[in-house]
Amino acid sequence: MGLVYAEIRLINGEDIALARRNIIPKDEIKEMTVQALVDTGSYMLCINENIQEQLQLPILEKRKGQLADGTIIEREIVGPVELKFKNRRTLCNAMVLPGDSEVLLGAIPLEDMDVLIHPQRQELIVNPDHPYFAQMKLK
Repeated sequence: MGLVYAEIRLINGEDIALARRNIIPKDEIKEMTVQALVDTGSYMLCINENIQEQLQLPILEKRKGQLADGTIIEREIVGPVELKFKNRRTLCNAMVLPGDSEVLLGAIPLEDMDVLIHPQRQELIVNPDHPYFAQMKLK
């Protein structure tokens, strides 16, 4: 199977909360659409420094992570980020990778949105068993 990419929307979660309380207008919510590599080997959403700067996501902490080549790096965790794909959404934090690194859509947001990789079509799809809403496993 080849690489699978998905078009996702990333939205500043703090901006959404401020707009709900009428502190900022809805048109000031910072968001962008990006192509993300669907990476089930990655734990969480990973964005790059350019995206973090454009969305102005606050730094929550620093955490260590292991790259595919085994290298351990310490990077910033930012959030909250609202992530949207088709009729699904999730709220998560993101690890910030250096420069303009590729966006990685990891296992935790994939599970929370109840989406699957369709192996024949090599694309991310909404779970056909739950087409209208995400369903979570509780046990």
